[in-house]
Amino acid sequence: MRFSPLGRSGLSVSRVCLGSMTWGIQNTQADADEQIAYAIERGVNFIDTAEMYPVPPNKETYGDTERVIGDWLSRHPRMREKLIIATKIVGPGFGYIRDGSMISEETIPVAIDASLARLQTDYIDVYQLHWPNRLSPHFGKHWPNSVKPSKTDVAKERARMRKIVIALGEAISAGKIRHWGLSDDTPWGIHTYLSLCDELGVPRPVSIQNEFNLVHLKDWPFLIETCSFEDVAYLPWSPLASGMLSGKYRNGARPDGSRWTLVQRQGLFRDTELSRQAVEDYCQIADKYDVTPSQLALAWCDQVDGVSSTIIGATTMAQLKENMDAFDLTLPKACLDDVANVIKRYPAPF
Repeated sequence: MRFSPLGRSGLSVSRVCLGSMTWGIQNTQADADEQIAYAIERGVNFIDTAEMYPVPPNKETYGDTERVIGDWLSRHPRMREKLIIATKIVGPGFGYIRDGSMISEETIPVAIDASLARLQTDYIDVYQLHWPNRLSPHFGKHWPNSVKPSKTDVAKERARMRKIVIALGEAISAGKIRHWGLSDDTPWGIHTYLSLCDELGVPRPVSIQNEFNLVHLKDWPFLIETCSFEDVAYLPWSPLASGMLSGKYRNGARPDGSRWTLVQRQGLFRDTELSRQAVEDYCQIADKYDVTPSQLALAWCDQVDGVSSTIIGATTMAQLKENMDAFDLTLPKACLDDVANVIKRYPAPF
């Protein structure tokens, strides 16, 4: 296993980050135990979760993924200091989570205490803001005029962000979180938080996780350049584009138990004609170079300059082993050239 610095945190994280959003719906406690044990055996020291998990999110299972991790930690207390555990506070929009309220100086301490209790730990290594309070160009809203920045009250937004930074600084001082990071944000969001941290004397964010994969490249190069220059670790989530790049949904297939068979996950915005054509081309490249489609997508993501650690998830041990093996691969230049030609044909397929 190779490791990378997590921004300016002083932490060294495995190039593979074990994602956990399936634990609690698609996976049981026993499944999660097996995944964690295998990942640690392979050298993984980085686990990502969120208070709203498992996915698809709903009131009945809210917080269950953190509880699964907490159950594991309660039985392996000596492993706590060897692991870097990241979780997230939900943004606005879920009525059953603090009445759908925004991330704020009031909600941050409440959410942290709840996550600590579910995780059965005294501290969180990296506490992340799951998405901004403002409407941002993520989750399929990256086309022109899907989000209209001119409609944002920038002064009001910056004032909210200032209070968030103060609350995070207090949580760090109290020892409840050690570092903090962003998720689903933009270069403006990163720079605004950096400037507010410097002004207020609060530690800067150490990371950001955004969707990034072969069919969703909007962060290259501008946001990734920002991360590299400002020492903010870039953590791609959904490197398989919600499973599309594994090839399992080719020709309209919907394997039993797969995410696209679940409520809120049927097709989503990624399932377009152009995406299907791109995936077909990537699958053919994978066959040509004797790797699986998932391994091609993950190995490609891992080799992108500026990527610090890639968040992977799996519902079966076979998937997890296949995905982990991708990070031992070095794709030859001819393969990367073939991939680049597909990217040129389908730069923004959804």
